[in-house]
Amino acid sequence: MAGGTDEKGWRRRMRRIKYGFEYSALRGLAGLLHMLPIDVGSWLMGAIWRLIAPHLRRHERALRHLAAAYPEKSRAEIEAIARAMWMQLGRTFAEALISERIIRAGRIDDRTGPQLDAVKASGRGSVFVSMHTGNWELVIYPTLARGIKAAGVYQRMKNPKVDDYVMLARRDRYPRGLFAKGGDIARKLMRIVREGGSVALLADLRDRRGVVVPFFGRPAPTTPFPALLARSNDAELVAARCVRTGGVHFYIETEIIAVPRTADRDADIAEASRRIHALFEQWIREHPEQWMWAHRRWG
Repeated sequence: MAGGTDEKGWRRRMRRIKYGFEYSALRGLAGLLHMLPIDVGSWLMGAIWRLIAPHLRRHERALRHLAAAYPEKSRAEIEAIARAMWMQLGRTFAEALISERIIRAGRIDDRTGPQLDAVKASGRGSVFVSMHTGNWELVIYPTLARGIKAAGVYQRMKNPKVDDYVMLARRDRYPRGLFAKGGDIARKLMRIVREGGSVALLADLRDRRGVVVPFFGRPAPTTPFPALLARSNDAELVAARCVRTGGVHFYIETEIIAVPRTADRDADIAEASRRIHALFEQWIREHPEQWMWAHRRWG
């Protein structure tokens, strides 16, 4: 018994050391990025990811997904898209630590136009859906600029110190609250939308318990939750994307997605989910190197 207790204590100490090292490294990196010019820090992190990531297991997964989505492309073309994707993801990682600098520097071209003004003026609840493309950490910016107070959801990290740091950096972008996945989060978000508030969600990852929709010609298990929120609360469903136009410059645009409201609630939710992903696919095909192909989206 004593040996088992000692082993558990040793593991806890090692975990604390590991977490402390990770947190210190993250804070040090954030400090460095705040000192460097925006473009230099972003490019440097992107170049590091582009150099290292092709040697990791996820690179092969990204190549498989790209080959299935673009059967007409050669191996060399697929490889080039994948490597550009890693550059993009490395840039996004760095930029997430200096998002406020990017916003203050005027690097975002807001093309949401009258759509968000109309959503705000309607007085109805709204559900914003986006995907891991461009710099998705910035995609919430136009709602803030128009005084639309949205709630957000994030995946809690194992390291509690890193989790607190990242959550605090994002919190001000979500005036109605930033909630970790799990627990009674669905009820909280449902109440916000029912009361005329807004919720922002990333909706392009796999959900094994979700509905199956076609995505790049293959069945993809998909979360029905955004469509459920909109359908159940007579809310607007708004898709948004952030597109990198070069270096650390972006545009953000939105598109309203019509939500069916027939006597068959489940069919309506499935169809709205299909429409979301049809638009996502259209957008991804315009800039395939900017989407995160390395996730287990289909299987």
